[in-house]
Amino acid sequence: MKYLIIIFLTCNILYGEGSDKLFECTKIFQDRKSELLVELERIDEEKQALEALKTATEELLKKKKIALDIKEEEINKKYEEVNKKEANIKKMLEENKKILKELKTTKMSKLAQTYSKMKAASAANIISNLDEENAITILRELKPKTVGQILSKMNPKKASTLTELLAK
Repeated sequence: MKYLIIIFLTCNILYGEGSDKLFECTKIFQDRKSELLVELERIDEEKQALEALKTATEELLKKKKIALDIKEEEINKKYEEVNKKEANIKKMLEENKKILKELKTTKMSKLAQTYSKMKAASAANIISNLDEENAITILRELKPKTVGQILSKMNPKKASTLTELLAK
């Protein structure tokens, strides 16, 4: 019986102290649970704020992309217009060069006709005073017989230089 009482007292002491410890653990867990719930609410609020920020950012990016696409389209249209204008200018330039060449040829041809009607000595005197490029252009327009008569009346040195240039 003694043993039974000792066991009873021991169990009573153990369970009594255990219930205080159990009560303390429960209280600690409840306090911690409250802290965790507050922390969970804060995290949820931050998550909602991040979602809102993400949505706003995506909307802003969409608007910027649309604006960028519009600007890019405008730039492409202007680029095409510039290319068309450039092509037209090049075409006009080529036509002008062709017309200028024809005018120059016609002018030189008429000038050559004038020289062919002159006396060989007078024509030789004038042509020998011209720069070599113009002199050659005029001489190429003349008939070979007329060129021979004009060259024969020129200074031999000038005549030989022009003959070399005519040969090229």
